[in-house]
Amino acid sequence: MSQPKTPQKSRMLVIITALVAIIAISWFVIAQSNSKDGADFETAEQAPSIEGQPVYGDPEAKVTIVEFGDYKCPSCKAWGESVWPKLLDDYIESGQANFSYVNVLFHGEESLLGALASESVWQSNPEQFWAFHKKLFDEQPGADHDSEWITEAKLLEVAEATVPGIDQDQLTADLRSPEMIARVETDMTLVDSFDIRLTPTVMINNIIISNPFDYEAIKNAIEHELNQ
Repeated sequence: MSQPKTPQKSRMLVIITALVAIIAISWFVIAQSNSKDGADFETAEQAPSIEGQPVYGDPEAKVTIVEFGDYKCPSCKAWGESVWPKLLDDYIESGQANFSYVNVLFHGEESLLGALASESVWQSNPEQFWAFHKKLFDEQPGADHDSEWITEAKLLEVAEATVPGIDQDQLTADLRSPEMIARVETDMTLVDSFDIRLTPTVMINNIIISNPFDYEAIKNAIEHELNQ
């Protein structure tokens, strides 16, 4: 059975209620201060540097979309198939935004091999980079993506299919090249700097998108930045 509230208990209830209200208001104020103009955005102190990175679209565009991705990541493949085409049509081809890709190595040796090959193609044949990039994701098996599939043979096959006249000997050498390893290490420095823990992670300038498959959130962030 419940007991009738004594005056002391009533005062305690009022105090607790007031504290809960204060905490709720405090969280609201904090959330607003961490947003841009009241929008539900998480922001970093600065946008990732895309110097030396592959860029699709106008390098001088006001908005830069960065994907932190991994060629072994099935969600990255799904993002590239579902969200990327919309961004291309809505913002990139019009010159309002550009797109850059940063390698993440969450799946070990195969992730590294894919990253090294992509860096090699970017350096030797930048005009074919995005064809190589897409084809490598296309080759990711749907049923068992954890199986070993990023091999030197597969990378050479993809390069031959997407990069006319590719120097396969050079590509093979680049998979062990200190220069390409240094370029991948630059990507990993960005991964560490922005505390990237999931792939894909998508940033719009310095805005971090919490759900990369939420296209409305991505559009809102882009429109916000375009209107600054």
